[in-house]
Amino acid sequence: MVIVMKPEATEEQLKEVISKIEELGYKPHVIYGTTRNVIGAVGDERGKFILQSLESLDGVEAVIPILKPYKLASKEVKKEKTVIKVGDVSIGGKEVVIIAGPCAVENEAQIINTAKTVKLMGAHILRGGAYKPRTSPYSFQGLGKEGLELLKKAGEIARMPVVTEVVNPEHVDLVCEYADILQIGTRNAQNFELLKRVGQVQKPVILKRGMSMTIKEWLMSAEYILSEGNRNVILCERGIRTFETATRNTLDLSAIAVLKEETHLPVIVDPSHATGYAKYVPSMAYAAVAAGADGLMIEVHPQPEKAFSDGPQSLNFSSFGRLVENLKLFTSVVEKI
Repeated sequence: MVIVMKPEATEEQLKEVISKIEELGYKPHVIYGTTRNVIGAVGDERGKFILQSLESLDGVEAVIPILKPYKLASKEVKKEKTVIKVGDVSIGGKEVVIIAGPCAVENEAQIINTAKTVKLMGAHILRGGAYKPRTSPYSFQGLGKEGLELLKKAGEIARMPVVTEVVNPEHVDLVCEYADILQIGTRNAQNFELLKRVGQVQKPVILKRGMSMTIKEWLMSAEYILSEGNRNVILCERGIRTFETATRNTLDLSAIAVLKEETHLPVIVDPSHATGYAKYVPSMAYAAVAAGADGLMIEVHPQPEKAFSDGPQSLNFSSFGRLVENLKLFTSVVEKI
């Protein structure tokens, strides 16, 4: 249920409604609006209509059922776009945010060189993996804590927020010490214990789409994070598994349009993992922006041919520079349409 407060409702009246929701056994989530506040009450669906009695409380304008199964992610609860601030960067605002960096942190020189270069070329956020869940147990698994330390150092030198993947609920506190944004990868998109754990911290979370997930399932995973109190969720389309073998995955650009209709959360796109080949990344990046993406996540490596992981899909510095310059031109055209 959504409890809509009157524009003139006082803070005391808001607190009283919150208290009543808790007494009835539901969890209140306050969304502060520009003209009025609303409260999402979530819990056992079977007795939700008991919340209708809240209409009699002072300051309450209406109690409205939420029809979507993803309550807090739905536009039924929050019609305005969610804009997530990370330092000086706003994700979900007017500017297309570019997240760039290597698949994995390999050594100090590699990550610092990459951070300085992508920042100079126009990237806003630095990415790099410290823990790498890999299909093969023999592949490079990341540097762990050392990788986190190097990533943070590189971010500080380049003056960029940093994002890295967290793969285990036990690692959440450690990763929070070093990263500004947590990432949930495709293999953990339905790891519900991990989703609940990152929902208990206030760091922004990039939630990648599971490789075989429907949009509804993806939004339900976002709901796990939101329901624990963390409102800072960013959805990342990174391609889904289909019968096609020409690319690593099939980039579902239609998901952007659907998500813009269904949710207030920011949506970004990872064309690197979607295609698996560096030569396809620029065109898919432009297409994602045209479809309405709020940002892009691009893999960049000083020497892709020597990368420890995902070299074929990583752009080198010169290719990334051309992409960013072309994106500026392309974005200016899209804004006029």
